[in-house]
Amino acid sequence: MTFTHAGVVGAGAWGTALAQVAARAGLKVTLQAREPEVVASIADKRENTLFLPGVALEPAITAVTDMAALADCDLILAVPPAQHLRSAMAALKPHLKAGVPVVLCSKGVEQGTLKLMTDVAAETLPGVDIAVLSGPSFAGEVARGLPAAATLACDDEALGRKIGEAIAIPTFRPYWAADVIGAEAGGAVKNVLAIACGISEGKGLGRNAHAALITRGFAELTRLAVALGGKTETVAGLCGLGDLVLTCSSPQSRNMSVGLALGQGQTLEQALAGKVSVAEGVASAPAVRALARKLGVETPICEAVAAILAGEVDVDSAILGLLSRPLKAEG
Repeated sequence: MTFTHAGVVGAGAWGTALAQVAARAGLKVTLQAREPEVVASIADKRENTLFLPGVALEPAITAVTDMAALADCDLILAVPPAQHLRSAMAALKPHLKAGVPVVLCSKGVEQGTLKLMTDVAAETLPGVDIAVLSGPSFAGEVARGLPAAATLACDDEALGRKIGEAIAIPTFRPYWAADVIGAEAGGAVKNVLAIACGISEGKGLGRNAHAALITRGFAELTRLAVALGGKTETVAGLCGLGDLVLTCSSPQSRNMSVGLALGQGQTLEQALAGKVSVAEGVASAPAVRALARKLGVETPICEAVAAILAGEVDVDSAILGLLSRPLKAEG
């Protein structure tokens, strides 16, 4: 199996960056966008001025709004916001050729159903081979050609390795893994934890608190991943710990920037105002909290973030609640 034409569903910052990667790997790329202005911008200026301004796009990328334009693709990278994956895959289904694999690049837990993205894809695209791409990768850096690495998880090792080889370039290294659930869980939970780290930064709680949040947050992420059927060694890699460290350590992270604003006293509405890209953690937090409760997994940091976002508790009370928890053995 040789891949020659990649379709990218979703022309946000990350979708556009992955289109760049695929084009640099030698693939013809069709980038599907919901926004006509994005298509016009790419056609006229070779730039996604809405979601990824200042980055010159590769000539091999063609932007379209019509999902039917992906009918000739032999590889699909699905990059819509997590809460829109179901509708996006339903729209793709009539145009997806038999045997074409779909790589899920969205991170989150679906609200209401509490399903991971692979579950959503399995329901909307029955019989389709599914892989997951997740790792520490700011879109702007990847699009500009700065080095990055990610986990490419797929049940079928041969297929996973072929997909990895098709999109690999010297500055973007996909590492194959078999544990799809572990790869997904890391990506879903880290966005919620990044909001917590942003709040800590906004409140000026210092580097000690920041390190503690990442470490104890990683424990929560690991417990939830294992409860879902994932493996600890998977989340200790790029798709878990790596992604967590990146997302929790820079205001470049959309999720951390939301937390930063909350920690500085802004309301959620103010924190989200003017943002064109989606902060997945805001939508995922209540779903992660509900999923953890359903599985009986203790996730106090994720619980606190969900409570803050829902207006159930203010930031200071949530911090006091975390600091007042009974002492216990680490684990």
